[in-house]
Amino acid sequence: MNFSANVRAAFRRGESDAVVRMSEAEIERAQAAGDPAGEVEARYSLARVAIRGGDLPGGEARAREALEVALRSGDRGLEERPRHVLAGVARMSGDLLRARGLYRESIALNEELGRPETVNSEYHNLAFCELGLGNLDVARKLFAENRERVFGNGWTDFVPYVCVAGAALASAEGDSTRAARMIGVTDAAFAALGQIPDPDDAADLAKMRAAAIEALGPAGFDEEYAKGQLLDPRAAFADDQR
Repeated sequence: MNFSANVRAAFRRGESDAVVRMSEAEIERAQAAGDPAGEVEARYSLARVAIRGGDLPGGEARAREALEVALRSGDRGLEERPRHVLAGVARMSGDLLRARGLYRESIALNEELGRPETVNSEYHNLAFCELGLGNLDVARKLFAENRERVFGNGWTDFVPYVCVAGAALASAEGDSTRAARMIGVTDAAFAALGQIPDPDDAADLAKMRAAAIEALGPAGFDEEYAKGQLLDPRAAFADDQR
């Protein structure tokens, strides 16, 4: 595999130290070789590690460095990942209105670039902004459309994130039982791929988990969570009319 594939796989496995080592070496190589794509990918990867570690300002700084390299290159395709991170930092910082605008800009860029899977991913993030702003009907519609695209196109890597969305919507609607069950579905879906959630989704899951445990009690949460771990993701949504 090339650097991009290797570093993203390491990040998804939670191997942050390896990502940092690989990315720092890649920045040196890419700068020497005049390879802006490699440098952007490496700086983007460092931004993700910083965010996963809770360093939002550091993540934003690394993403801006990556965006500067992309802009100098003149290749609009290289702008996509840094812009995605900047939107994510805004969302995780609680500036949901700014994040919503940045995600809409990212969606437009990826439509221009002809990247349907990334468009779908950014709609997922946009839906979370709408949810956080209290626009449940808008979020519910976006999540449902997202789910249909993921299952319809067989985008396996995105199935766990569909489950995150299901848990988030249940939590926002006050259905703690379903939220606990969907958290179980989500964790099993990530485990099936040998991955862990992206930082923003991990933060959302932690909040949902805490809310569900508070509502149901530890034993009640564990019971529903265990049920969810045995469910196929499609089956978990089979009776979901939302």
